[in-house]
Amino acid sequence: MAYNEKLADKIREALADHDLPDIEEKKMFRGICFMVNGKMCVCASGDEMLCRIGPEYKDALEKHGVRGMIRNGKALKDFIFVSEDAMKTKKEFDSWITKALAFNKFAKATKK
Repeated sequence: MAYNEKLADKIREALADHDLPDIEEKKMFRGICFMVNGKMCVCASGDEMLCRIGPEYKDALEKHGVRGMIRNGKALKDFIFVSEDAMKTKKEFDSWITKALAFNKFAKATKK
């Protein structure tokens, strides 16, 4: 499935609003990921947004429209998929971006 271009543009605009010096786009997770300071932060994957929000992911999983990330049959900590239902308003959308950017400061870069 191709990623939602409108969602990707919305993410680009939100990240630009934060005036971050080091943002890179990479194709991964069936979509386009936005790397901040060399670390995966947020992605447009299909019609969902994949957010790396750290330990807060456990609480986020209890919200409607949020699901965990499963990779090779294993649940990954720190990552969640956010559906359109969980980001209908600008406030909701911005809160996910803010959570991902907040955790990015503490996240470890993936080994190359």
